[in-house]
Amino acid sequence: MKILVLFTFILVNGLIMGIDTSTLQSCLQEQLRLQAQVRLLEHRVKQQQVKIVQLLQEREIQYSDRGDENSVIDLGEKRQYADCAEIYNDGYKQSGFYKMKPLQSPSEFLAYCDMSEGGGWTVFQRRSDGSQNFDRVWADYEQGFGNFVLRNGEYWLGNKNLHYLTSQGNYTLRINLIDFEEEQRFAQYTNFRVADGESSYWMTCGEYSGTAGDSFTGGFHPEVKWWADHRGMKFSTRDRDNDNYEGNCAEEDKSGWWFNRCHSANLNGVYYKGPYTAKTDNGIVWYTWRGWWYSLKSVVMKV
Repeated sequence: MKILVLFTFILVNGLIMGIDTSTLQSCLQEQLRLQAQVRLLEHRVKQQQVKIVQLLQEREIQYSDRGDENSVIDLGEKRQYADCAEIYNDGYKQSGFYKMKPLQSPSEFLAYCDMSEGGGWTVFQRRSDGSQNFDRVWADYEQGFGNFVLRNGEYWLGNKNLHYLTSQGNYTLRINLIDFEEEQRFAQYTNFRVADGESSYWMTCGEYSGTAGDSFTGGFHPEVKWWADHRGMKFSTRDRDNDNYEGNCAEEDKSGWWFNRCHSANLNGVYYKGPYTAKTDNGIVWYTWRGWWYSLKSVVMKV
């Protein structure tokens, strides 16, 4: 038995010693090549895994966006609501577009109900991405325009509807502002009201509170109220000049608004992305926060 083991050892050792050196080198090189290929394949697998995760995230966002495409909430014909506050108080807490019919309104219309910040806010203006042109004529602003389906769609509810809404009682106006640095401010005014078409939809409001400064009534300095106070001003568009300026504010500032001579706030202005240069201060302006030459990213006006 010992002789057989010894013989096997001598035989194997002889075979190993007999292998050509170049053959060993080739084997080693092939081994290194295969190891490099394995590492490359592992790297590609990791890249594909990352890509799959990204695609799944994008798909989730797309589905989320699709959910926002139609945010109209149908309550059926249970009853007619005068505003979003009535809808909220009746137990409906989901934000979205609802049908409503103010007391004096001849017909129903859709408006977005913001059920946050205490709930029951009726949104009559939104700026979010510049998708809507707010440089429009009197008839457009009177009837309303924009996207009344998309949750973040831009729109103006219409001066007629705004009059019907605010003539029902004492409404608080809240204005939410966001700049392109994602900072947020708000301005709030008591007793907001818009008159009827015969009065050219003049606007009035009461006391200010908030964090954005009082650009709506010129309360930031007593000496500017004669030109910066928007209270008591009639609505103006480029084809219906009702301002106190010798020119046409709506035409120069490319929007419909309650211009004075001309403004310290113009939330229907041109959608620029932050700081801008133009012949006039025609951006989405709230002077007491970002000045005349900075156009805001997002605005929501609601009562």
